[in-house]
Amino acid sequence: MSETLAESTSPEVEAAADTDQPSPRARFVRWREAHPTAVRNVRWALNLLAALLVLGALLLPNKVAYLHPRAFIRLPAEAIIGAAVMLALPRRPRLAVAVVSGVGLGVMTILNLLDMGFNDYLGRPFNPVLDWELLNDAQSYVADSMGGAVAVAAVIGVVVLVLLVPAVMTLAMVRLSGLLVLDRRAATRGTLLAATVWVTCSALGLQVLGIPLASEHTAALAATQAKRMVYTVRDEADFQKVAKVDAFGNTPGAQLVPDLRGKDMIFTFIESYGRSAVEDPGIAPGVDKTLDTSTAALAKAGFHAKSGWLTSATYGGSSWLGHSTTLSGLWIDNQQRYRTVMASDHLSLTKAFKKTGDWDTVGVMPGVQKGWPEQKYYGLDKVYNAFQLGYQGPKFSWSTMPDQYALEAYQRQIHSKKRDKPLMSEIILTSSHQPWAPIPKMVDWNDLGDGSIFKAIQKAGNKASDIIADPTRSKQEYGKSISYSVTSLTQWLERYGNDDTVLVFLGDHQPIARVSGQNASRDVPISIVAKDPKVLAKITSWNWTDGLKPAHNAPVWKMSSFRDRFLTAYGSTPHPSGG
Repeated sequence: MSETLAESTSPEVEAAADTDQPSPRARFVRWREAHPTAVRNVRWALNLLAALLVLGALLLPNKVAYLHPRAFIRLPAEAIIGAAVMLALPRRPRLAVAVVSGVGLGVMTILNLLDMGFNDYLGRPFNPVLDWELLNDAQSYVADSMGGAVAVAAVIGVVVLVLLVPAVMTLAMVRLSGLLVLDRRAATRGTLLAATVWVTCSALGLQVLGIPLASEHTAALAATQAKRMVYTVRDEADFQKVAKVDAFGNTPGAQLVPDLRGKDMIFTFIESYGRSAVEDPGIAPGVDKTLDTSTAALAKAGFHAKSGWLTSATYGGSSWLGHSTTLSGLWIDNQQRYRTVMASDHLSLTKAFKKTGDWDTVGVMPGVQKGWPEQKYYGLDKVYNAFQLGYQGPKFSWSTMPDQYALEAYQRQIHSKKRDKPLMSEIILTSSHQPWAPIPKMVDWNDLGDGSIFKAIQKAGNKASDIIADPTRSKQEYGKSISYSVTSLTQWLERYGNDDTVLVFLGDHQPIARVSGQNASRDVPISIVAKDPKVLAKITSWNWTDGLKPAHNAPVWKMSSFRDRFLTAYGSTPHPSGG
């Protein structure tokens, strides 16, 4: 057969013989006719590659933890049904179905890869309706943590992947559909045999290494994605109704937090300060020592604390969802709900203090580097962002400045100023933001200046690229960052707090799964610290733990319940709105 092919000459080759420069197509045809064995091997290799790509995509899990070889030894029902459909269709409809199914399989592959990333970092799957805008935040995070060049390369890689995967899957489906009809009888017998095996395995529940052999994995994931999108659309309308109902929406200012009149209130969120920091054996020893030391130091300065647990609405990231859930009293676990609340007149805890008319209200947001319209919702008279705190030192990865400096700037520019009213402050601390490299170190408070002192510390610190890919080192450095943030805050309180200072501080969410573990809770510690014993006496019924470290069995509340419990404990009178 090869001799016959070699002796025959195609029209393309004959036409090329009349010219001095054969066309690329003619050269390819000549090579193909001269090397029939190589051509046959290439065809079989392409057929095998197409089959592996399609089967791999049909069996690809959506969690990194499930990404192991035994996940790919199953028999996918979708492949059997697809083969049966292709065999039953004439050429043009078959080609159309192959193209559509190839694009669909490519899209599902991309969604599964996004699910892997979101599950690993945020403890939840990707939401195809809401989460596209978070990809921009991810790009900014990579740029801050790993550098602009890495961020650009990552963006290019994602774009290429998004374009390439559906294209490659489509080509693979078209090739396989054509391969099936080369011998319809053999393909039909093979499809019927595969269907019989699948039904038998499904009926008997046969498994290999704990994995069911009969799979309908992609169909189930597609159905889940569809349900997620439908739920998201319905949730928007339902949540708008919920957000209009507010137990304290019509409460006059005079009847809000009367038992805190005259107190300087500080609400502080510590980035990624989660239960794992206090209880994970690989992290807790250093953090617990810091909490114990800080509790003792505060007690020596006349301060006492009570601590409990809140279950955060978010995990691993999206800190603003934790902030808004705590302060609004609503469960805000996605960006759509966040936008709804920010545009509403639902009373935030911080705005309650403004509504009384008895407090000046201020926000210290070193992580904010652009316009922040949320200021209105939170009822803050003035917000100090990353560029308004006088910092001239280096960034520490994503964090624009060390927490110790941010707190000292707050003292210098805001807290120390004489005023006619007490102060209510919302402070967001950022030094414990991933990737936890480099981490600032405590310096003498009198030496902070404009922050230039941190240049040497930043330069000598770990590189983000060395930490981010190493789970063990990530755990270690995460614990150090939490200890640093807690130390900064409690030392500030020792140094500048007075008889009328009341500090409420908590975590916004747990760290990513690579640090907290795949089965970690969403709980975060929360503490209330004050010198005035009457302040802590108001929450005796909460049964919180004395000190800064909540006991393992201390009460656990949903984060969304804190606003109403706090307002009630300090004498606020409910006057519902929107009911």
